[in-house]
Amino acid sequence: MSPMMAPADPTASGLFLEFSRRKLLERYWPRLRGCVESLTEQQVWWRPNETSNSIGNLILHLDGNVRQWLVASFNGWEDTRDRPAEFAERQLIPATTLLDRLGATMQEATGVLARVTEADLLKTFYIQGYTVSGLEAVYEVVEHFGMHYGQIVYVTKLIRGEDLGFYRELDKTGRLD
Repeated sequence: MSPMMAPADPTASGLFLEFSRRKLLERYWPRLRGCVESLTEQQVWWRPNETSNSIGNLILHLDGNVRQWLVASFNGWEDTRDRPAEFAERQLIPATTLLDRLGATMQEATGVLARVTEADLLKTFYIQGYTVSGLEAVYEVVEHFGMHYGQIVYVTKLIRGEDLGFYRELDKTGRLD
């Protein structure tokens, strides 16, 4: 993530939305995409056992979550998500198809985060059986994406057996040069 620039909207809600957008779209998404692009189709759909999810399932799940909690909710669209299907999928959907799908959803999420207002963050939403504020919905998406992004990074490191170099910009003390 690039160093903090002066925010377009210096209010607490503006800072929150800009940080959420940067976290999702400038850190998690490009790194997740890079992980998946470095793997074979079989590796994307590999699972250590039947109770674990493959990277392919996690991408379907992230797409469903971002679309339901952020895109559909803030656009006032009908919720058509089939969450169990995200985990049940066993066909080897090509990685490019998975990334294109999630990429399109991430672009829609960018648009939502660019236009959400403080009033939207205070609004009440009914998502997946939960009653939440708009702020909680955005936070849920960022936190949830980060959790599964971490799983995808871990599995990629496990399969490839190498450092993915995400923190090359840090010197030996862990600080930016």
